[in-house]
Amino acid sequence: MNRRGLILSVLALGVAGFGGATWFATRPGPVAEAEPVAPELADAMIRPYSPILGPAEAPVTIVEFFDPACEACRAFHPIVKDIMAEHGDTVRVVIRYTPFHGAASEEAIRVLEAARMQDIYVPVLEAVLREQPRWASHGAPEPGLILQIAATAGLDAEAARTQMLAPDVVGILNQDRADVETVGVRQTPTFFVNGKPLDPFGEAELRRLVAAEVAAAQG
Repeated sequence: MNRRGLILSVLALGVAGFGGATWFATRPGPVAEAEPVAPELADAMIRPYSPILGPAEAPVTIVEFFDPACEACRAFHPIVKDIMAEHGDTVRVVIRYTPFHGAASEEAIRVLEAARMQDIYVPVLEAVLREQPRWASHGAPEPGLILQIAATAGLDAEAARTQMLAPDVVGILNQDRADVETVGVRQTPTFFVNGKPLDPFGEAELRRLVAAEVAAAQG
């Protein structure tokens, strides 16, 4: 399968590390009409190579500017999965890498891209986030620790050492950094739903904005 065309399926709720956590959606309230990003920023929102969680043709797209070393990204991960489970085939998530935490973030991103080459992106993503307190502390993980964690999710660590240095991975990191600057992202996670920024930021606000876009899509 062409890795650039790879569409990643989302693990069901209850995966180890997030099991037992139940999130209850409230009835969507009125949502302030947010303006989509300017047309000249549209290309910087989603790239053809960007990892996609969920159906390729879903009418509602959540773009998440994401740092695997970010505690808030880790906290929002089960919330995003729950939103996707609630809305089924209507919602997909596009991941944009935002390595704000330096070397630790970049190493984790490289590991995730190696996992994508090996068709085990989601299990490795789950493992990396579950064990984040071990490897992301102070941004200076023990050398090889992230790879060890990913290996518990099925990553071939030896193959990954080469894959992490592939030109494609370097290109992804460079382009995502440039797009972060273009879009003006200053913190993680930052969410856009069908091009509309999540503002104000919060779980309830994200649920409402997604629900409003789903209702509009089902029209």
